[in-house]
Amino acid sequence: MSADHRRLVPRTDAVLAEPRVAAAVARLGRDLVKRSVTAAQQRARLGEIAPDAVADAALAALPPSATSLRRVLNATGVLLHTNMGRAPLSAAAVDALAVAAGTCDVELDLASGGRGRRGAATVDALLAAVPGAGAAHLVNNGAAALALVATGLAAGREIVVARGELVEIGDGFRIPDLLVSTGARLREVGTTNRVHPRDYAEAIGPDTGLVLKVHPSNFTITGFTSSVGVAELARIAGAHGVPVVADIGSGLLVPHPLLPDEPDAATTLAQGAHLVTASGDKLLGGPQAGLLLGGPGPGAELVAALRRHPLARALRVDKLTLAAVEATLTGPPTPTRAALDADPESLRRRARDLATRLAAAGVDAHAVDSVATVGGGGAPGVTLQSAAVSLPERFAAALRAGEPAVVGRLEHGRCLLDLRALPPGSDAALAAAVLAVGPAPRKG
Repeated sequence: MSADHRRLVPRTDAVLAEPRVAAAVARLGRDLVKRSVTAAQQRARLGEIAPDAVADAALAALPPSATSLRRVLNATGVLLHTNMGRAPLSAAAVDALAVAAGTCDVELDLASGGRGRRGAATVDALLAAVPGAGAAHLVNNGAAALALVATGLAAGREIVVARGELVEIGDGFRIPDLLVSTGARLREVGTTNRVHPRDYAEAIGPDTGLVLKVHPSNFTITGFTSSVGVAELARIAGAHGVPVVADIGSGLLVPHPLLPDEPDAATTLAQGAHLVTASGDKLLGGPQAGLLLGGPGPGAELVAALRRHPLARALRVDKLTLAAVEATLTGPPTPTRAALDADPESLRRRARDLATRLAAAGVDAHAVDSVATVGGGGAPGVTLQSAAVSLPERFAAALRAGEPAVVGRLEHGRCLLDLRALPPGSDAALAAAVLAVGPAPRKG
């Protein structure tokens, strides 16, 4: 009688001591690896795998890293895709994260050995990037910046805001709900499609904490419309000594030629806004953060006061964010900026080269012109010339399941892999992912 194969299953400690498994323990942690080994042992006991294959099976079942997040190649044509974490960080920002991940001088003056000013270099970099800014502060996201301003300046008072600017953004999040949660009261002016200077002038009174201008960053209203710009609001509110706050949303710091209608921080401050709030993980191209910028004089004084507000501590950014924002501002152009500035003809050449390579391997691939968008609540209605590789529809699901995952978009029964949000260095990985799916099986 042959020996019971279950007796041949290696002991747990023996498998964990195997060099490849021990390396996985160092990378992923003992508990995770041990669970994988135990599962592989059980498979061997059931006869699903050979006893000497336990280590291989355990290693094959392990994730590539200790996080459940997976790398994704964004071939959707949406430059700032919220579901994919919006802006990809620059190499400089990634390197800065590695420095900040350990012990660092985030709040230490190495020269004196005493306490240092937290985030000083990041604030200085932000001020250098925004001409006309007199002060700056960072919090953990764009909504937090607006919440800090509303709490500090208008809790128990009124915020005057156009009815058509009380917007809803992603996942059902509504700006008016945020503002009311701070203890402020909303004084809505105008109608959904039209608001006039007199509406603001009649609404501002002794109980007004601030006048708010919100950029409707994820939709456009056309037709019979009118709005009041920041310069006119500053004139009206200034006569009453009331600050004007502009939430520009996307984090564009200075004008960009492809986005003429997208408000930027420098211009908005120059037009007379006392405070500007924005996000750091959109057109700025950095990590999630909320930017708070004040104009010179009164605006800078407001930033200084808000920085000392008790809520500011709860909204404080960590050392990783400070490092990544600084490197984003001082380093080379970000992936977001490179994607925004990409030359359409260069994108077409890349698409043709990829399609030719894939077609040579038997894949039904064609280069086509495409249209990309900014996304992430920025530049609504703006389209960008792009190019894509067109594949059969079946590739969409298969590519999402690959490693790395590739996410394209479906149009007219085809899977399009748009190249606008992908740097040229990713083309080899994109081709490999498609080739791993392979051509359609031959019939008959």
